[in-house]
Amino acid sequence: MKIALIVFLGNKGASYSHTRHNAGWLLYEDRFNESSETLRQKFHGLHGSMICAGKTIRTLFPHTYMNESGRSVSAMLSYFSITSEETLIVHDDIELPFGALTLQKGGSASGHNGLRSIFRLCGTTDFLRLRIGVGRGKGTDVASYVLSRFSIEEEPLLPDLFKQGELIIRDTLLGTIQEKKLPFSKRVL
Repeated sequence: MKIALIVFLGNKGASYSHTRHNAGWLLYEDRFNESSETLRQKFHGLHGSMICAGKTIRTLFPHTYMNESGRSVSAMLSYFSITSEETLIVHDDIELPFGALTLQKGGSASGHNGLRSIFRLCGTTDFLRLRIGVGRGKGTDVASYVLSRFSIEEEPLLPDLFKQGELIIRDTLLGTIQEKKLPFSKRVL
């Protein structure tokens, strides 16, 4: 699998910075921030590049808020002539339990409005996706849950979760994880 772009999904603004919905951005900040160039504003977000597995990969952080992420992603794909098959999207997923990671190709948005926007505006679901399990809250609506912070019990486990996410991304770039092995899952706990 040839990856030219990694899209890290999240919401801009300090009030969202450590929420479950920002799991994609948090993984980047925890594991890749030091290997990255200065980000520039364009494509309705911030973009730049990072080095992982000895390769320079373009990065994108949509700043349209989650529900309109497709505006940012479609603009960057169009500008650089990058295909959906060359794009990895890193995002939170309430359908996976906290601590689970799944790398998959395609699939449905499963209620994730950021993915729904990307799929609609790019005209395809054929993206490689790293799903970061944030679990499903009990007794609260989905929007409130994904916009809340990780629990006191979950916070100490985030570095291990993000380390495993980094390893999955690295192994994908190195070709260790191949498309025929997808979906590929790991669990941290």
